[in-house]
Amino acid sequence: MNKRTPLQTLAKQYLFFIAGVLINSFGVALITKASLGTSPISSVPYVLSLRFAPSLGAFTFVMNLLFILIQVALLRKDFQPIQFLQILVNVVFSSFLDVSMALLGAFHPQSYPLQLLALLAGCTVLAFGIYVEVSAGVLMVPGEQFGTVKVCFDVTLMATAVLLSLLFFHGLRGLREGTLLSALLVGMIVKLFHRLFPGIPRFLSPAP
Repeated sequence: MNKRTPLQTLAKQYLFFIAGVLINSFGVALITKASLGTSPISSVPYVLSLRFAPSLGAFTFVMNLLFILIQVALLRKDFQPIQFLQILVNVVFSSFLDVSMALLGAFHPQSYPLQLLALLAGCTVLAFGIYVEVSAGVLMVPGEQFGTVKVCFDVTLMATAVLLSLLFFHGLRGLREGTLLSALLVGMIVKLFHRLFPGIPRFLSPAP
């Protein structure tokens, strides 16, 4: 059996990584279109997009760019130059998020059971995208941490979104039970995908 060259392995990893980013975008859009509240990572951009003209994707780009700059400031010399590719990834994710929202423009589940079903589908799609993205193991992406850091990150974003919503609309807009459900479910489903498809990380790892 021919071994893959390092270049072939790297190309495959980046292809899977970009595929994961695109899947993530569609998952976030599907969660949002379920009309039960958007995902925690998109809560601040979504509330801002409900109040101001720029799109959800545009506000998402600005927020993620801010996160990247914070990484640079915190890590300083430990911030690897390759991680500046996060900016390009941010462009792809944010742009395809708007594309996904447009593709789902006519999708408006009316009954609560259908909204819950759409939310669960969105969480599953988002979790699979995160699983593929993380399995590629090439870049660190803002908002895709796990464990305690992820929980603190999500809580901070949701709290900020609540404050912005109260400030702009004097009530909650864009945040509902679906926001909390997606915060709880996505990480669990990612772990499930790790158990169900352990071959993907091995497939992407360098050949011995």
